[in-house]
Amino acid sequence: MARRIVDLSVPLNNTAIADLPGSMPKIVYTAHAEGAAQMLAGFPGLKRVQLPDGQGWAVEQVSLITHSGTHVDAPWHYHPTMNDGEPAWTIDEVPLDWCFQPGVKLDFRHFPDGYVVGAADIEAELKRIGHELKPLEIVVVNTSAGGHYGEPDYLSRGCGMGAQATLYLTGLGVRVVGTDGWSWDAPFVHTARRWLETHDPSIIWEGHKAGRHCGYCQIEKLAHLDALPADGFMISCFPFKIERASAGWTRAVAIFED
Repeated sequence: MARRIVDLSVPLNNTAIADLPGSMPKIVYTAHAEGAAQMLAGFPGLKRVQLPDGQGWAVEQVSLITHSGTHVDAPWHYHPTMNDGEPAWTIDEVPLDWCFQPGVKLDFRHFPDGYVVGAADIEAELKRIGHELKPLEIVVVNTSAGGHYGEPDYLSRGCGMGAQATLYLTGLGVRVVGTDGWSWDAPFVHTARRWLETHDPSIIWEGHKAGRHCGYCQIEKLAHLDALPADGFMISCFPFKIERASAGWTRAVAIFED
């Protein structure tokens, strides 16, 4: 049986506009010629001509936050507690079996930017694709943001998942969700506009804050969700193990057994 893998992760680089100002990753590249100089300094008496082609190692120095690139948020990111009172898990405490499960894609690209998805929207999409959710399935949402990754308007594009939608999914046993947007919630610029109109604090980061009631993880800044069918694939999204952290980077992939 042939296996096909679809990369669902965005690359880290110095150019893509994919984070708030001050949070962008920075990569400093050391090429082989510079690496040779480092090697000579570490081995007294060694001459460059003694190295293969006079070249040393290539190394990169990376400065980033745990939420840079494609990453998995832990319950600790949302609130100090989960499940209505238990200490929230950090990323090194998340069960690994959550992170390799059958995937389901909900196509919400038709919703306008800033739209807050509710339970009825999820039910309608599940009915459209003919899928009944099962516990631990990984649900990813394809929004209009995915087609704008790296562009100036990326952070303002796509719909978001509200508290009602998040609790609907976790109520069915889903424990990992994902989005190709910058955030699981609606883009901040749209929420800020609604806040000025309503001054209702419950709308601020409401999808994330649903984690107070049921611990779950979410993958943010996914890629290539438009290449996936509605179901019939596995998702692997094991997070990097960072002690006491609110998130961990992941090379998320979809796996098909053809």
